Amino acid sequence: MRLIVNGASLPIAQMGADFLIIDSPIDHPPGEATIILEVDDSKRQWEVRLPNGISKDSKRVALALAQ
Repeated sequence: MRLIVNGASLPIAQMGADFLIIDSPIDHPPGEATIILEVDDSKRQWEVRLPNGISKDSKRVALALAQ
């Protein structure tokens, strides 16, 4: 699993219904991003909102479906 934000690819360690845990957070303001999930030969991606952005000081990132 990866979070793509402004061309940066951040590995996702864990994903919940409304949050992500990323191992190497960066500072990024609130906005849009893409989650990519690859399992074997299957790839799925969807757009999400990062309502609080990302802080390099926290591995937990709030998330919402893009509208």
